[in-house]
Amino acid sequence: MSPSLAPLRAVIAAAGLDARKSLGQHFLLDMNLTARIAREAGELAGRHVIEIGPGPGGLTRALLATDAADVTAIELDSRAVAALAPLAEAYPGRLRVIAADAMGADLAALVPAPRVIVANLPYNVGTALLVRWLGEAASFESMTLMFQQEVAERIVAAPGTEAYGRLAVLAAAVAEARIVMRIPPAAFTPPPKVWSAVIRIVPRTEQLPPSRLRALSRVTAAAFGQRRKMLRSSLKSLGQSDALLEAAGIDGTRRAETLNLGEFLRLASAAEQRRDEGGEAGPSRPA
Repeated sequence: MSPSLAPLRAVIAAAGLDARKSLGQHFLLDMNLTARIAREAGELAGRHVIEIGPGPGGLTRALLATDAADVTAIELDSRAVAALAPLAEAYPGRLRVIAADAMGADLAALVPAPRVIVANLPYNVGTALLVRWLGEAASFESMTLMFQQEVAERIVAAPGTEAYGRLAVLAAAVAEARIVMRIPPAAFTPPPKVWSAVIRIVPRTEQLPPSRLRALSRVTAAAFGQRRKMLRSSLKSLGQSDALLEAAGIDGTRRAETLNLGEFLRLASAAEQRRDEGGEAGPSRPA
């Protein structure tokens, strides 16, 4: 039986938890929607769930109502940390609230496997968090994440589309991703100006070697950093772009948005090989 809890709006009022733009906060209070997000996260029994930016705890409550082993909520806002204390008391041993910035958190060190992430990510750091997690995708069984709809569409975009870019390539290289929900602005407090979407990301069983993923990060950063230019120009920052393109078997007059994942992986392999041989390959960037 679920414990008796105060309504979310009462929690917000008591904690003075007005949503702050500087923290990218938009609270989802509809428990039907939060329950659906928890369902879209798949089988949670026995899993250790990580939630980022729980706010007043709407999604947290839905996650605790599942058979998840436990929930670790990472929250930067001290007001929200205090607001979640009664929820932690209502679920002894099942909810741990960590006051920290998720951008600096080592999730694999904080939470045992099997780990899943389920979160309504703060708008201002959602993309940066995802790029980091894609670089360590093998650490997670799945990620069910809410973004602005525009960002979500960029993550699942196909080659040749307007939304296709670095984020889509990095995501496709390590996982399968699909949009599972779209949520209107009116569902949030306060309502954002745009729709939101929930993406389900399942890392592949076999992951790229870390060096290959770093090379892919460098190549896509250069290619999409000047996406209107031909590849032989946009890849110049990596050094000897013509030789790199020739090694990958790619026409230098093409543009980044026309390349599929396999072609980007060939470029990454060529860049990695050149780096191993002591050639130029551009500055190292995190995946």
